[in-house]
Amino acid sequence: MRIKEKIAITAAAAILTAGMLSGCGENPAHAASQQTAAQEPAEPGLKIALLSSVTGIDDGSFVLDNYNGISDFISDHKQSSVEMITEETGEPRYALEEADRVAADYDVIICAGYQFSGITKTAAEYPDKKFILVDSFPTDENGNETSADNIYAMVFKEQESGFLAGIAAALTTKTGKVAVICGMPLPSNINYQRGFEYGVEYSNKTYGTDAETAELETFGGTDANGADIGGNYVGSFSDMDTAKKIAETLIAQDCDVLFAAAGASGKGVLDAVKESKQDDWLIGSDTDRSRDGVAGSKNVVLTSVIKNMGMNDRKILEDIAAGTFKGGNYLLGADSGSTAYISAPEKCRLSDDAKEKLDGAFALLQQGGIEIQ
Repeated sequence: MRIKEKIAITAAAAILTAGMLSGCGENPAHAASQQTAAQEPAEPGLKIALLSSVTGIDDGSFVLDNYNGISDFISDHKQSSVEMITEETGEPRYALEEADRVAADYDVIICAGYQFSGITKTAAEYPDKKFILVDSFPTDENGNETSADNIYAMVFKEQESGFLAGIAAALTTKTGKVAVICGMPLPSNINYQRGFEYGVEYSNKTYGTDAETAELETFGGTDANGADIGGNYVGSFSDMDTAKKIAETLIAQDCDVLFAAAGASGKGVLDAVKESKQDDWLIGSDTDRSRDGVAGSKNVVLTSVIKNMGMNDRKILEDIAAGTFKGGNYLLGADSGSTAYISAPEKCRLSDDAKEKLDGAFALLQQGGIEIQ
């Protein structure tokens, strides 16, 4: 029997959950007398399920960002609640079985990960339920992309975030060698890889840096068509040991800035950087990783490049609560603030010059002035 991990939070607990990664603050309090408030009927709450595989919110990045966005929503909608449901195999068949099992019990089912793309059948069986699909568009029984009125599917332009990571790495490296370590050769990770590589090239051409992207042939990736795409792929989003081995090998080859786009495997990369005796840096992905970067008197997280999943989760939940939800498949990027990089001084160690250049590149992304190839 497969073990399911469940974590429930109440509205009170949600208020304490950090929501800084979603880019949304608390709403101003509305002045109202206690007497008036007492006379107002309680807002009907949403019962929300967040489904993921393998690591759940312990991944510290992808799933956690979704969870934080939901928690932000609950802090303003105190009758709502969320339950974290983790399917430990990561296999699409079991992930979809779990989604089908729990769908009847919730108002909103948020599915975090590519393994839930086949949610279309379950959504059709429960037309009164709302589904939010993160990092994949829904597919039919033949694997073809489709859409549904009760599914909001969001896919991100990870290449934009990867591009910013590549620029940050090229502007910071002292050895001239940088690398990206990915989890699996899925479209989202390939986007991160290609964006990073292009960012390094862009920095060399635009800002006069002289950086190169390092790859370990043993860990090169292969895309869905069987084509060799290079890079450094762990082969899993939950294999910290292999990720650490890759990072240690790259560090030994003088790579001093590593970009980890590997889910929970990224913890292995972070550990390798923290344990390094050299002046090495990590760039985090999906969400802010600086809180985990303390190593003695130094924080090794240079910056983090993000895709604001939690921010978008919150927006969609607000639409559901307001009765304005609209399903569809959406590609989100810098123009909507859905991709970005962390620049707050307490959360990054970038130089002022690097931040100025990154701000300029980000502005061009927002305006459509850079085409990432």
